[in-house]
Amino acid sequence: MTVEWSWERAADALPVLWDGFKITLLATVLGFAIAAVLGLAVAIIRRSLPRWIAVPVHAVSEFIRFTPLVVQLLFAYALLPQFSALQIGVVVLGIHYAGYLAEVYRAGIESVPPGQWEAARALSLPPVRTWRAVVLPQAIRASVPALGTNAVSMFKDTPFLFAITVVELVTAAEQFGGRNYAYLEAMTLAGVFFLVASYPTSVLIRRLEKRLAYY
Repeated sequence: MTVEWSWERAADALPVLWDGFKITLLATVLGFAIAAVLGLAVAIIRRSLPRWIAVPVHAVSEFIRFTPLVVQLLFAYALLPQFSALQIGVVVLGIHYAGYLAEVYRAGIESVPPGQWEAARALSLPPVRTWRAVVLPQAIRASVPALGTNAVSMFKDTPFLFAITVVELVTAAEQFGGRNYAYLEAMTLAGVFFLVASYPTSVLIRRLEKRLAYY
């Protein structure tokens, strides 16, 4: 049986896929915002707080990072029925990727020259000001390329939200294809959506990385 491309079916699929793409984009933006803040908090805790706090926080972060995202989504969805599937998906994505971003921030913090820490101590700067004015500006600047790469990875992981009934881009394509016998058109266009969104972002990240390398 030969499946032929139909521009008419493709045109019919576009509005449905656009709605799914908006859900995918929303989940990525909100999830990454959570991951960026939580990951930074974990990195700072590991560096600045006593071991009896830092070690358990690190252990929990590692457990979440090395547990499959789908398992976390299903667990949270079963445990928290009072929240919508999209709300759960956004938060779980954010918490899951916080573990990866914590490592990114940690590498950025470690890249700050020891002399910067010593100068802050010599000036008797309080710890909060040392972090805010000396360490974090340099650490985050060094972390920007890796942060961007993780944002793209999160965007490409949003199809896992199908496990908790969120109709993101790929699920929207699958449902449209099933209703209209148009899997070829729907899945191809879904891939195009991902490519159009991901590729320019990856190019910008590479250019930013090269630019930052000169400073």
